[in-house]
Amino acid sequence: MDTASSASSNGAATPSGISARDEFSLRVLKLVSLLRVPVAAALLILGLLEFDPPLIGFRYPDLFTIAALVYLLASAGTALLAVQGKQPSGAIAAAQIIIDIVAITLLVHASGGVRSGIAGLLAIFVAAAGLSLPKRFAYLGAAVAALAILGEQALSFSQGVTETGDFVQAGLLGTIMLTIAFGTQPLLRRIEESEALAHQRGIDLADLAQLNDYIIQNLRESIVVVDADSRIRLLNQSAADLLNTGNRDNSAALKIVAPQLYTLLHDWRNNAIGTEQPGFLSADSSTYINVHIAPLGPDNNGPVLLFLEDASLLTEKVQQSKLAALGRLSASIAHEIRNPVGALSHAGQLLAESPGIGDEEQRFIDIIQKNSKRVSGIVDNVLQLSRKEVANPEQISLNEWCNEFVSEFTSTLELNEGELSIVESDIDVLVRMDPSHLHQVAWNLCENAVKYASQAAGGIAVEMHIGRRPNNRRPFLDIKDHGEGVPEQLRDNLFEPFATGREGGTGLGLYICRELCEQNKATLRYLSGDTEGGQGSTFQIVFADPNRWDM
Repeated sequence: MDTASSASSNGAATPSGISARDEFSLRVLKLVSLLRVPVAAALLILGLLEFDPPLIGFRYPDLFTIAALVYLLASAGTALLAVQGKQPSGAIAAAQIIIDIVAITLLVHASGGVRSGIAGLLAIFVAAAGLSLPKRFAYLGAAVAALAILGEQALSFSQGVTETGDFVQAGLLGTIMLTIAFGTQPLLRRIEESEALAHQRGIDLADLAQLNDYIIQNLRESIVVVDADSRIRLLNQSAADLLNTGNRDNSAALKIVAPQLYTLLHDWRNNAIGTEQPGFLSADSSTYINVHIAPLGPDNNGPVLLFLEDASLLTEKVQQSKLAALGRLSASIAHEIRNPVGALSHAGQLLAESPGIGDEEQRFIDIIQKNSKRVSGIVDNVLQLSRKEVANPEQISLNEWCNEFVSEFTSTLELNEGELSIVESDIDVLVRMDPSHLHQVAWNLCENAVKYASQAAGGIAVEMHIGRRPNNRRPFLDIKDHGEGVPEQLRDNLFEPFATGREGGTGLGLYICRELCEQNKATLRYLSGDTEGGQGSTFQIVFADPNRWDM
């Protein structure tokens, strides 16, 4: 069964809540009700006019006038009820066909029978009843109308007014009315199917339009559609954010919403731009926006589609590609450097063991060994970055882990008691992270803290603070020193590769720490603030949400 027939059989509902067939029948009822009033009025006027000989109503003028007047009033009343729609449409249609049969039969009898031609009006109203009433009542109305015309003809013949041949005309008229009644049902069914199909297509188009609007509004690409008069016809949310405008009116002038874009479009339409890619600065001069213009008509003066692109995002993507290529190149170079550097270091050790080495030669040997060791460290860090080991997170008790870590760290670096202390939380803090990654990050941060704290006047004092953030309850680990702090000019690039403020440093340690944290859904950030004994520095590891263990 196709869509139309399925909708027909199920009585597909329209937005008004009634079936397509009932809605069509109601429209026909209102139309015919309004048509019936001028027809009744015309019959009354023709009956009141004095023609010689009279056109209609010549047999019983008074009966004709009274019947026409009552017919007019009844037609006006039923038309009013049909237009108001407060009464059932089926009852109004049934009342109308009864009034039509009675009134027109009386008018035909007052005008001398079927020869007057007035009986032909019944065929129109019988057809309307076939479209407004259920099938059985439509057939009944046509049969009653045909019998009424034959009955009137029989009465007129018995009174000697009509002839025998008039029975043929009355019979033909009755047959026509029955044929019309039977013929309207297939027509009504086809109309009903068409109505249901049109209604379904309307729903599909509305859904498609809503889906298209949702897709366009949620596209990452910024899209603006402008008509030939430079008025906005479509502006998605991404474009509104990029243009920094809250005006989403689809009829707003582009000149008001985005003056720079309007100027650019005006120059493009007047061929003043050339072949280069146009662009402009945003209203706050913070972003450079590239514009791609696609005409939607045969020439540049019609509607156009504008694609807006944040140039900074494109630059960032290019930079990421460059960094990725640089990383692969660096890993390749580092791998090739490792063996020559190892040979240089080994040669330096052999030279140091040779007899007869003076102080000047020993100084040069120390420089060779020191820089060989530094280059070897850089190679190891670069190769570690290129490997990108997959994290294997485990549930860790941060309090217990920190105690074990402090014991290992202080014994390895031979620190005095109290130089690395723990400020624990009142409750046991559970985190989820790869133990080896956490150990490497904490060791690197603590080692840096010890180095910088040793330069302060108060000596080494490094603290590890364990707790939970008050806003989202995510666990954190702070590693705080009391040194001089990170210089202001280095803070923006602190976690970038090869950024270092310490002589002899590689600038890769903090970058590796941040990468390891990100692999475990954690965040590493730098905090600064006044502490006892100096400005100090704090590096904070904010672990993943403890209520979401999926990594």
